[in-house]
Amino acid sequence: MSLLCLSGSDVARVATKFSPEDLQMLMAHVFYTLTRNNTENPTSYTPPRITFPTQNHTALFMPARIVATPQTQMLHGTSIKVVCVPTSPADQRGLPASTLVLNEETGAVKAILNASNLTALRNAAGSLLSCTLVGPHQPVNIVVFGAGAQIASHLDLFLRAFPSIQACTIVNRSVNERVSNLAALLRSRFPAVQISSLAHDASTASTDSDSDAAAKVKDALLSAHLIICATSSTTPLFPAAWVRARTHVILIGSYKPTMHEIDAELVRRALPSSFPSHLNARACLLVDSRAACLAEAGELIGAGIDGSEVLEIGERVETDEHNKLLLVKRHPSSAEADEELESTVGPITIFKSVGVGLQDVAIACAVVQKADELGIGNRVDWA
Repeated sequence: MSLLCLSGSDVARVATKFSPEDLQMLMAHVFYTLTRNNTENPTSYTPPRITFPTQNHTALFMPARIVATPQTQMLHGTSIKVVCVPTSPADQRGLPASTLVLNEETGAVKAILNASNLTALRNAAGSLLSCTLVGPHQPVNIVVFGAGAQIASHLDLFLRAFPSIQACTIVNRSVNERVSNLAALLRSRFPAVQISSLAHDASTASTDSDSDAAAKVKDALLSAHLIICATSSTTPLFPAAWVRARTHVILIGSYKPTMHEIDAELVRRALPSSFPSHLNARACLLVDSRAACLAEAGELIGAGIDGSEVLEIGERVETDEHNKLLLVKRHPSSAEADEELESTVGPITIFKSVGVGLQDVAIACAVVQKADELGIGNRVDWA
């Protein structure tokens, strides 16, 4: 018996072999399974994570399992992800993360992966799925807040998936080395896309658009078709009035009730109930997990959102007569008035994600399977 060991560089090599379509279909399977799980005949298991402190970190242990079904034959499996979060905010070394994947037949450990960048990849894949389902067909301008691994993965995936994108603006608290490196990398990979960066700290900056910095951020947002936020901000990054109707907003940063990447006014613009009947088809508040987001997402908690006002992304994934998953793009009514849709008070779509353990199972099992096919990684005798 041997154990497959995949280093960070191994995982990165394997990840490049997945197309954007592969990755979003992988997440479609995950969210379809999550939404349709039931206690009598469960198709997945996500027990509560185990957390305890160590000398310099908070250690998190997150087991999960996807049961084999007609929809999950290619991604079923059992894994546990271990992540250590530094207790010091000055620690900039990233989050050490490893995932163990079990052999379904023997129960032994089949593979161990460096999972430091897999979380960002699976989050980006889920976000791409949300855009396919409820976002713009051919986005041209994209604005992102943050410049870490999450944003890097999102931009790489979205710029590959949407050749229509012509301009990308990176907004960060400062235009530091990390921002410069990310911008340089994107320019080398996507030379046809105009990459720019702006400094904007929501905790200290004025939202008065008369200030030069705020005016530049406002202008970028007003032209955006996609906005992606991946920060731990406790202060809304921008006011709702800076976002025009029909924009798709992706929120992946907040995971505590005290965190707010956007304000309550913008959240409510994603509720169909906020608009008359001829406009409400354009609004949608999509989440990865209804229970998790209502308990952890500060934006939704602060806006007083209840379960009936959100739609799980898995509810948007359908199947055909052969149990094959379908991604059906929503087509709102053509009777909507253009002037109302160009306003800064009109309907938008939002995808809020706090992450679910089944995503870790799916991406880890897919990477292990692909690594086996390609002969990537090191085999260790485990007898």
